[in-house]
Amino acid sequence: MTLSPQQKRELKKLAHHLKPVVMVGQHGLRESVQDEIGIALDSHELIKVKLAGADKADREQLSEAIASRQNADLVQIIGRVAIFYRPNPDKKKNRIVV
Repeated sequence: MTLSPQQKRELKKLAHHLKPVVMVGQHGLRESVQDEIGIALDSHELIKVKLAGADKADREQLSEAIASRQNADLVQIIGRVAIFYRPNPDKKKNRIVV
């Protein structure tokens, strides 16, 4: 699903007060980290992930890898924090109008 600029703006507003729920550390994007991100997306739909120990190019690459693996949309990268959104049909927590 591709998000429109208006949808991204709304999700950024919703994510503003959130704290990162998963942290990608110095060991990179391991399978266990991917599993935790998947669990967090299932329960929250909209999450922040902290990308520690990486330069800007690495953070962008990690974010794209997470988004493609989790079938989620990358909403925004701010510094060392990336915001991801994946709608869950069983929940209506952060539902946006498509």
